[in-house]
Parts: sequence; structure tokens; C-alpha cells
Amino acid sequence: MNKQRTEPTTAGVLKIRASLSRILRTPNSALLLLVVLGVEAGLGLLVIGDLLTAYGQVRQIYAGSMQGLRRIGELQYDAQETRRSTLYALTTEDGNLQVEYADQSREADHRVSEGIAKYLVQARRPRDIEVGKRLANDWSAYLRVRDDVLGLILESSLKEAVHVDLTSGVSLFDRVRRDLEEVNRLYDEQASQQLILVTDTSRRSVLKLIGGFAFALLFGSAAVWAIQRNKMHSEMQLARLQMDFVASVSHELRTPIAAILCAGENVKDGFARAREDLVEQGSIIVDQAEQLAELVDQVLLFAATTAKPRYALGPVQVSEIIAMALRNTAALLEKSGFTVEQQTQQGLPQALGDLSAISRCLQNLIVNAVKYDAGKHRIGVAAKLADSVTHRKEIRISVQDSGPGISSSDLPRIFEPFYRSPRVVAAQIHGTGLGLSIAKSIIEAVGGRLSVVSEAGVGSTFTVHLPVAEEDRHAGAVRSTANLEDLQREGEYTLVDHEQP
Repeated sequence: MNKQRTEPTTAGVLKIRASLSRILRTPNSALLLLVVLGVEAGLGLLVIGDLLTAYGQVRQIYAGSMQGLRRIGELQYDAQETRRSTLYALTTEDGNLQVEYADQSREADHRVSEGIAKYLVQARRPRDIEVGKRLANDWSAYLRVRDDVLGLILESSLKEAVHVDLTSGVSLFDRVRRDLEEVNRLYDEQASQQLILVTDTSRRSVLKLIGGFAFALLFGSAAVWAIQRNKMHSEMQLARLQMDFVASVSHELRTPIAAILCAGENVKDGFARAREDLVEQGSIIVDQAEQLAELVDQVLLFAATTAKPRYALGPVQVSEIIAMALRNTAALLEKSGFTVEQQTQQGLPQALGDLSAISRCLQNLIVNAVKYDAGKHRIGVAAKLADSVTHRKEIRISVQDSGPGISSSDLPRIFEPFYRSPRVVAAQIHGTGLGLSIAKSIIEAVGGRLSVVSEAGVGSTFTVHLPVAEEDRHAGAVRSTANLEDLQREGEYTLVDHEQP
């Protein structure tokens, strides 16, 4: 019989290890990975933004340079056309051609004047404005001489026209040409400066890219280290739990086995021959065997609850839950001499859950109340309707003991698997530290939660919070725990809540 019980226990421990390991390491690892991906995505967007900015600046510089060069080229061409048409008029004696060349010269100088005006409007730097104004003044001076030359040509005074052009026109046009070359040089200088700025921007983008990848590498390495460290911590915590479990179970197994062996040897060796002695030794064997069976059942039940059991949820009478729990613990209560004080609110609605599962949870709480009693041999069981944290109605079933209470340092850990308070261990109170963990897992599996209020020297009150079965939605229908996640997403039934007095 012992061998048959040991194999399921080993399987249960393996399930416990897999479940606890998954629970302990998954959330932090996922969060770290999300943070790493977020940081790398942010750096990538930053670098891409810088590259797009640099590309836009290059396009703007290219477009501005092309427009500026084309504008200066047109100005130079039209200025040369103005000068060339004037020279053509000076070299011909045909009156019609002289008039035609004069008109061509005036058309060209009109385009040059418009181009200079546009240049002055678009000029921003002081040097550009200065050169533009000088070009406008020199061009106006040349046009005055040019107009005098054309007037003399049309009056048939070619010699005088040539003299005026040579003495004044040539030098003024040279000044215009130099001004145009200066404007062209300023365009090149401006384009070079802008190209330097773009080069600096590109260099900064490259440095940001390198820095971003280096930071991402370091951050990713740190995240991987943190994940591995968290995993190692989880494994160490699991190993400690397993060691505590082995130590606790070993102690719990050794005591009843030793008692059973001792009683059996007494009967075998003939020390118990009278009927009273045989009954006494048989009672010892039965009691210790029941303790062993209870221990194995606790381990198997814990293994089952860690595998996320599914219950058929439906309307349940609160009175039936309490009655079943008290019925299943009646022998223990009677043997231990406990009295149970019940306080059930009249007219309670039905709770939503599974009768057997909730009763089992309540049974564990009653057994704990008996185990940790401080000698008063009294347990209080109460049920009432109250508002939940989301101001919706819920059923609350409480089990109040008369024990020594739970210290503030132990309170946050009492629902952990295999955890036993150092004070309890020192008092040599038998147990595995699975009772409250099983109760918590069961009640959460049916859509409820478990809370505790404890005061040192007074006792503890464990409360089961259950949703109310809404008749218009759930009457006559059985609900699967597959919908439990929907209930939890609504925020009404949260995880374990440790309430301080």
C-alpha cells in the first residue's frame, strides 16, 4: 500500500515543480523582453528619424543649388545677350537691323533686371544682400550708358556711339560681369556650408546609430543576465521548497510509521495479549495509518490543484456548503472536543461555484482551526451577504479560530506551498504546509478568493469570497470554469488578498 501511494506522490511533486517554475519565472522574463524590444524600437526610430532629416536636407540643398545655378546662369546669359545685341547694332549700318538689335538688347536687359530683383528678395545673408545691391547699381549704370549708345546708333552717330561704349560701356559691363561671378561664388560657398552641416548631421546620425546599437547590446545583455538570474533564483526557490517539502514529509512519515512499527512489534512479540492491550495497539495503528493517508491525500490534492482543475459551476446553497464541510469534519471535531458556533444570515442568495470544491476548501480551514487551537476548543463559522471591492454583491463564508494568531512576518507567506511558520515547526505541530495553499487554489478555481485577518493572541479569521449566482443568467444552467478568466477580467474576483487588522 505504501508503494502505491509513493508513486502518485512523486508524480505530484513533478507537477508541482513544473507549475511553480513556470509561475516564478514567466512574468519578469516577459516584462524584461518587452522592455528590451521597446528600447531597441525607440533607438531604431530615433536613428531613422535622423537619417530622414539628413536626407531631406540633402535634397533641399541640391534643389536650392540647382535653382541658384540656373538663375545665375540665366542672368549671365541675358547680360551677355544685352551686351552682344548692343555690339551687333554698333557693327552694322543697316537701320532695320540696328532697330532689331536694339529691341533684343532691351528685352534681355529687362530679364536681367527681373532676375536681380528676385535675387535681392531671396537673399538672407548680409554678404548676399551687399553683392546683390552692388550688382543692381552697376547694372543700372551700364544700362544708362547702353541707352545712350543705342540712341546715338539710331541717330546715325556710329563713331560717337563707339566712343561712348569704349570709354564707359566696356568698364561698366566688366563690373557687372565681376558682380555676377561674385554672386555665383556666394552660391557655391553657401552650398558648401550647407553640405558641411549635412555631413555633420550624418556623422551624428552614424554616431547615434553606433551608440544605439552599443546601448541595445549592453541593455540586452543586462536583460538576458537578469532573466537568467531570475530563472536561477526561481530554480533555487523551487529547490528550497522541495527541500522543505522533503524534510516536512519525511518528518510526517517517520512519526506514524515508527508508531505503527512499534505497535505491530508489540503485538508480534506478545506484549499485547489482553483484549484491552490489543485494542490499544490496534487503535494506534489505525490512527497513525489515517494520518499517513491524510498526508498522501494532501500531497495528491495539491498536485491536482496546481494542474488548474476545471469545475462545473452552478448555483449552490450556502447552507449545503457549510453542512457538507461540517459533516466531513464531524469525526475530527467530536474526537477533539470542539464546539462549532454557526451564524448564517437569513435569506442568503445562492452562490456561484462547485459544492464539493467549496466544501473541501472550507473543510481545510476547519481542520487548520482545530490543529492550531490554543486550548479553547471553539470554532466560529459565519455566512453573510456583503459588497465586493467592486461594489457588487458577494457571499462571504468565514471560519474563525481561537488559535495564537499569525504574526505580521508570516502573514504574507501563509498561502505559499509547503510554507510553515518557524513557531509552528518549533511547537512540533504536524503538517505539510499545503492546507491553505490547496484551499486558495480551489477557491480561485471556482471564481472566488480567500482572505485572512489575524491578530496575535486572539486568533485568525479566514474568509471565502464567492460570487452570487444571478438567477436571470445562471438559473438552470451549469457554467464551466473556462469562463473564469472573463470573471477575473471584470475585476470582481481578484487574487489572494492579505488583509491586516
